[in-house]
Amino acid sequence: MTTSLNRRLLLQGALAGTGLSILPLQALAQTRAAIVIIGGGFGGATAARMLKRLLPDAQVTLIEASARFTACPFSNLVIAGIRPLALQEFGYETLQREGITVINGSATDIDAASRAVTIENDMVIPYDRLILSPGIDVRWNAIEGYDEAASRRLPHAWKAGAQTALLRQQLETLENGQSVIMTIPPAPYRCPPGPYERASLIGHYLKTHKPASKLILLDGKDRFSKMDLFREAWAEHYPDQIEWRGASDDGTVRRVDPATMTVFTDFESHTAAAINVIPPQKAGWIAERAGVADATGWCPINPLSFASQLQPDIHVIGDATIAAPMPKSAFSANLQAKICAIGVARSLSGLLPASTTLANTCYSFTTPNKAISIAGVYSNAANQLQSIEGAGGVSPLGAAPSVRAAETAEATHWFETITQEAFG
Repeated sequence: MTTSLNRRLLLQGALAGTGLSILPLQALAQTRAAIVIIGGGFGGATAARMLKRLLPDAQVTLIEASARFTACPFSNLVIAGIRPLALQEFGYETLQREGITVINGSATDIDAASRAVTIENDMVIPYDRLILSPGIDVRWNAIEGYDEAASRRLPHAWKAGAQTALLRQQLETLENGQSVIMTIPPAPYRCPPGPYERASLIGHYLKTHKPASKLILLDGKDRFSKMDLFREAWAEHYPDQIEWRGASDDGTVRRVDPATMTVFTDFESHTAAAINVIPPQKAGWIAERAGVADATGWCPINPLSFASQLQPDIHVIGDATIAAPMPKSAFSANLQAKICAIGVARSLSGLLPASTTLANTCYSFTTPNKAISIAGVYSNAANQLQSIEGAGGVSPLGAAPSVRAAETAEATHWFETITQEAFG
């Protein structure tokens, strides 16, 4: 593997709590601050548990609209009929047992001046510090014709749950020989390699169940994460099932028509029986309401503590952030939650944030039993996120099946670890 770091040690170090060594834990135990976290995914749930560990006397409240969280990682296996959706669902019972107040409801407003959150029943919850982990929202109509109603016919499945099941159902009802289209936006969006993992697994489904059918990828860019590895896998496993067209080959979709199941590029139209539109995205809408999103729709942060650059006493973690070169991924959200929790704990104890090392590893399945990965290592020293030269790396091209199988085992171990850390 072309990486200067041991992948497993990187994974264990990041998930086990990078940065804990910079905390004088004995100085934090008496803080009784009210800390509110909005969003119960990999970022928010991890932050809540971490803060309760660091500040056991603090009042930690997690606000999450859903009683159960549905994970996006591994959901492409669900779409391909390889994994049941139920295995993607996690509850918050462990957090409650640990003394965290979990409120199942939607936050409807944030008053940064008075430091208060309003939820849907008009309950107002004051905070000393607020952490937002709002995930992403779709930019409706960024592609002409693609609004929320259109997504019920042309699913995006970029938020796991009902949309995942809908896309799976459309593949199941596809007649052998009918085409599938996937549209892919320009960056940034949640999980950069995600569309191409999905393409691989849909390719596997078609090859196995509907070999006369084909998946056409219409992509708004000419390069993508792990591109050479994915295209190697497609040539080996799915030469008759997957066709990719990049931006320079008229791959950018400008308009969709759900009624006729048609997508339009600059020069052509394409019709298919099933269409997966992965749309342009932005930070979850509550970020804009809180005043922490800028004109890009994403949230600028201080990488030492993930404090908002736009609002005091608010921190933002996960997919909603502007944290390049870190990608928008579950791994990143989990680690950012820990760094943020440490930063909040230090700040409430009168300490300045401290620099540390961050990492991300992203696994992608190319078949049900083969995976590839990319790893990055970053520094937030000098209040800037920068890749550490010579660290990280990608899976090798031309690897033996045993190497790809080993990465599948690593991916499974990672998913088990991160879900245990977040949800217990």
